[in-house]
Amino acid sequence: MMNTDPLLVPIHGFLLCRTPQAWIDEARKPHNLALLLTDHLVCELKAAQTAMWLIRKYVADKASGDALLAWLKPWESFVHSEKSDLTFLEQHRALSKTIISREEVPYGDELVDKMVLLIKEELHHFYQVLEIMQARKIPYKKITANRYAKGLMREVTTHEPQTLVDKLICGAYIEARSCERFASLAPYLDDELAAFYVSLLRSEARHYQDYLALAALIAQQDIGARVRAIGEAEARLISEPDAELRFHSGIPAF
Repeated sequence: MMNTDPLLVPIHGFLLCRTPQAWIDEARKPHNLALLLTDHLVCELKAAQTAMWLIRKYVADKASGDALLAWLKPWESFVHSEKSDLTFLEQHRALSKTIISREEVPYGDELVDKMVLLIKEELHHFYQVLEIMQARKIPYKKITANRYAKGLMREVTTHEPQTLVDKLICGAYIEARSCERFASLAPYLDDELAAFYVSLLRSEARHYQDYLALAALIAQQDIGARVRAIGEAEARLISEPDAELRFHSGIPAF
């Protein structure tokens, strides 16, 4: 298994708290495996949806945006309907459409390049998680969303370009926390799952850095204060009691 220290040192320096041991103790229980894998599956799609939304809202022309929306729709239909037709999964290799940026967006190419790579990787992870679930005969069932992402979004400023900058910072924290949780949980899992979670660390670590780099590029000024403010909110969400177990939930209170 690879040495994860070089990847985790900057992650631990970025996050304002570590995952509480109480969450790890609950998450590692065998009867919670199906729930965590299901939530992990949905989180991978949500990460891809967020990146897609950023492209469509801020960069792509209408035709490209509509094409991207249609391309992602089968994944969304799967998680909302629990249907068993999985033929759409082969499409995860086909996201090679040229995205036409609006000419007036100076950061357009940079955002598209980073977000398209992120979308492809997150949907590939979705495919991998679903394969693991199927191999273990864990059926996909819809579950409720956790308060974590919504809690972060409450910190977002309501005027542009700060709205976009804040959303990118939120994306950085979500990706960094995912990376930290994969590493925190891996030692308590069976060999197959542990190896899988460790294999995800490199891409998740790069995703958080890409989000931060985009935020700094677009802000054109020091973003340290906003990074700190959103980081404090993220740490509260992770450290406070939570009524349900999810991949990004806080201290179990049930």
